[in-house]
Amino acid sequence: AMAQGSDSNDASYKSPSPGSRPSSSDDVKKVMRREKNRIAAQKSRMRQTQKADSLHLESENLEKENAALRKEVKQLTEEANYLSSVLSSHEPLCTGLAPQTPDLLYPPHQSSYHRQHIAVPHYQR
Repeated sequence: AMAQGSDSNDASYKSPSPGSRPSSSDDVKKVMRREKNRIAAQKSRMRQTQKADSLHLESENLEKENAALRKEVKQLTEEANYLSSVLSSHEPLCTGLAPQTPDLLYPPHQSSYHRQHIAVPHYQR
């Protein structure tokens, strides 16, 4: 659109005085150069549009991914809360077995036994 605007004024500055008209090869060069510039500008605009399009797509994908991750965090938080409540209701039973030696019984029990259960994926996506 802009290229046409400048073309309409070209007649005025192409030949300053009709007597000293530049050779036709100069005109040809000028026309070719203008065409080359027009094509370059077109390509540049096309690249800019493509860049904008790909950024738009990338933005949409990141938004989707972000939403999915938020959902996952919410589910994992709920699962963690659930497991915490299960653990806190189960803990008295474990430690209640031998109140005199909680440090002997509890750490190995907690590390081997509970880890197995907590590793079970209750909430599969």
